[in-house]
Amino acid sequence: MNSSDISLSKHLSLVLRHRPDSIGVVLDVHGWVPLDDLLAALTAQGSRATRADVLRVVAGSDKQRFEHDPATDMIRARQGHSVPVDLGLTPTTPPDVLFHGTPRRNLTSIRATGLERRRRHHVHLSPDPRTAELVGARRGDFVVLRIEAAAMAADGHVFWRTANDVWLTDRVPPAYLAEDDVPPA
Repeated sequence: MNSSDISLSKHLSLVLRHRPDSIGVVLDVHGWVPLDDLLAALTAQGSRATRADVLRVVAGSDKQRFEHDPATDMIRARQGHSVPVDLGLTPTTPPDVLFHGTPRRNLTSIRATGLERRRRHHVHLSPDPRTAELVGARRGDFVVLRIEAAAMAADGHVFWRTANDVWLTDRVPPAYLAEDDVPPA
């Protein structure tokens, strides 16, 4: 993506995940907003983003953060919300191991309390170490943690999988964190 697409992607993330009110749009219960409403609100805020720009960002996002439903011409963020939404996901059995990339400075807290969702709806986990590296590297010096997902599921923890292969759970207690961190590739 070019720099203007990256900027638009970040703005869409803010609006569709955290602050729809910042431009005056209202998400439905499942996080969707009509694309025309989004475009009108962006334009009213001084944005020059066009329908083609937004659809290009939706299609070209490296993490597939957004989805567009052509049948209803609505758009939403796939996950990562801090505003109330029901993504309509079905609980799913996770693989044996999942991964989480995080800044190294968070390790002491994570080892003590586990991974917590904080202001978001869920903890985000990756299906492979490389994806977790990409997530962790966004904030400098990082580590990749192994999550014993099958053991968590066996103990009653619920997992969901989004269409862009992000695994979600409510929290990861410290007991399910592998002691050996995955070294960066």
